[in-house]
Amino acid sequence: MKAFGTVMLTLVALLGPGTHAASAQGEKQARPEVLSRLIACRSVPEASMRLACYDTQSAALDQAERQRDVVVVDRNQIKKARRSLFGLELPDFSLFGGADKGNKGEGSQEEEEGVSRIESTIVQATQGPTGRWTLIIQGGARWQQIDTRDLARLPKATMPIVIRRATMGSFLASIDKQIAIRVRRIN
Repeated sequence: MKAFGTVMLTLVALLGPGTHAASAQGEKQARPEVLSRLIACRSVPEASMRLACYDTQSAALDQAERQRDVVVVDRNQIKKARRSLFGLELPDFSLFGGADKGNKGEGSQEEEEGVSRIESTIVQATQGPTGRWTLIIQGGARWQQIDTRDLARLPKATMPIVIRRATMGSFLASIDKQIAIRVRRIN
């Protein structure tokens, strides 16, 4: 029963063509059927029948998860995925939370989860022929300077970098606490 409680507290995301279609139309996504049947077992009044229902439906959920028809992730996995995807333009599948695009201001859940900014370290910095920088940070994310601002200290490996959301979908990178440059993620 303890494992059942843990499963119930995790996010369950149904993968497949219907997920994107429902999200694209702005409809609220329903729970996967296999999860709904498991939850319905709570309403079975007789204890032995309720247990039999739980046994049957938890086995069905386990099989669906093993076949990757249903994916179960916890909040820490979501935070890690959102951090690794920071800066990439992706369709809104609502798989990683934050479906409410209207509330991304200070104090929002998205900001609390570290998605409005990331702090990292530069692994590699190269300057192109136009003088703009390409920066690779820990984890392999590649960011490219899109403005023409010069930096007082040239970026190099091991320097700290803070990349934050700016207005209109852009991003600003502050390298070693210098004035920020405008960047975009390229991988």
